[in-house]
Amino acid sequence: MGIEIAISVAREETRVAVLDGGVVTDLFGDRAKHKDFVGNVYKGKVAKVLPGMQAAFVDIGLDKAAFMHVSDLSEEAEPGDTLVDAADDDDDKDADMLRPKRQSAKPIEQLLTEGQELMVQISKGPIGTKGPRVTTYVSLPGRYLVFMPNVEHIGVSRRIAKDEERARLKDIMRRVRRPGCGYIVRTVSEGVKEDELKSDVDFLHVLWQDILTNRERLAAPALLHTDLSLSFRVVRDLFGKKVDRLWIDSRQEYEAVRDFVQRFSPEQTSRIQFYDKDESLFDHLGIEQEITRATSRRVWLKSGGHLVIDHAEAMTVIDVNTGRFVGKRDQEETILRNNLEAAKEVAYQMKLRGIGGIIIVDFIDMEREKNREKVYHALVDAMASDKARTRISRISDLGLIEISRERVREDLLRSLSEPCHYCDGRGYTKSPTTVAYEIFREIRKIGEAGEKQRIVIGAHPSVAGLLQDEERQGVEMLERECSAKIIVTSDSQLHLEQYDLVTL
Repeated sequence: MGIEIAISVAREETRVAVLDGGVVTDLFGDRAKHKDFVGNVYKGKVAKVLPGMQAAFVDIGLDKAAFMHVSDLSEEAEPGDTLVDAADDDDDKDADMLRPKRQSAKPIEQLLTEGQELMVQISKGPIGTKGPRVTTYVSLPGRYLVFMPNVEHIGVSRRIAKDEERARLKDIMRRVRRPGCGYIVRTVSEGVKEDELKSDVDFLHVLWQDILTNRERLAAPALLHTDLSLSFRVVRDLFGKKVDRLWIDSRQEYEAVRDFVQRFSPEQTSRIQFYDKDESLFDHLGIEQEITRATSRRVWLKSGGHLVIDHAEAMTVIDVNTGRFVGKRDQEETILRNNLEAAKEVAYQMKLRGIGGIIIVDFIDMEREKNREKVYHALVDAMASDKARTRISRISDLGLIEISRERVREDLLRSLSEPCHYCDGRGYTKSPTTVAYEIFREIRKIGEAGEKQRIVIGAHPSVAGLLQDEERQGVEMLERECSAKIIVTSDSQLHLEQYDLVTL
């Protein structure tokens, strides 16, 4: 069993899983409520020209008009346009939205008139009361390239450091480029073959032709192109020759993806399969079970041991436990086997969950230096296929390994969850006994303030039950101390740590 991709489509969200040999290696999700306008291309109509600001407002069909400065207005890519290369941009997305920058020789009032139609792309989404910012310099990001149809230029990301590789990529692009078009070769292109770059060129050309067709047939204001949906991004970024099968459980999405692939890579369409069984696609492939494991604090190992994964503010801590008494005979070998299994699972969970930043792994203590080396090398080997940049320190005398891993996407746990409102994100609450004893201290303060006839306690049911049962003797002693009758009431609306004290 080779590499498979599963796309599950529902009205509210699309989910994607990548499996290698039946093992889930990547998970992605896209929810309909969280849409991003950046990258969308529109046929707009100039609503107002502002000579004093050298800017204009453009109606693109959204609630608020889009803002455009004269520097974002092309004159059909006049000669002399200069490109900002990928390495000049510190953005993690490399060259996703690189555009030429220039100073216009003409004021905006000579370039635009109210009611004029023009094609624009959102470069910055709406924030608060402000509408989006747009530009006429359209750029379309692909897997390996950024396509700029109005600028004739080939640039290579300076993050590709080797001169020989930069020259190789430029030579390839001179052969496969479309005449009159510009391309930025992204950092991820390092080492890729000519046919892969050619495929990206063809893919982006199809997108551009669709945009031009929509511009001719639609009246302004109109949306001409949205950044690819998750399904199409998967086709763009992951559906290569090494993928044996692409499963899609939506007939409509299946036909759309198949039609799209047919246009730029027809030889791959036979590997796109429609899934129509009664059992859900993710259940059928065992993906739901892996999602549950990927969002659990505790991850069990086949040996009976387990990992405990905790997210702190500045790092992630992974604790390795045996989960059972290992015994005295060959204890070191048992611990070694547990740690070696844990090393593979740690690498798997980091990639699956998208954990980035600083990760501390606390392996079970081993006495022999050679065993610590074995565990270190097992972790290095397990992470060798990870596309994210990583640095791994050697295992310390305390059994700790420190890992620095590049953040390539949002942590799966954070994308699927939010801090617990009940415990305020701490991960724990005070015990009912602790709360009961806090109440005792508060009652003693009340007693010191003067005589009261009755004290009414309102508490969470678990705390109230404790006061009425196990701690009843303590309540009676307080009644004698304070010379007051104490009445305990249960209130399910109260937080476990909350309580009310009323004197009557």
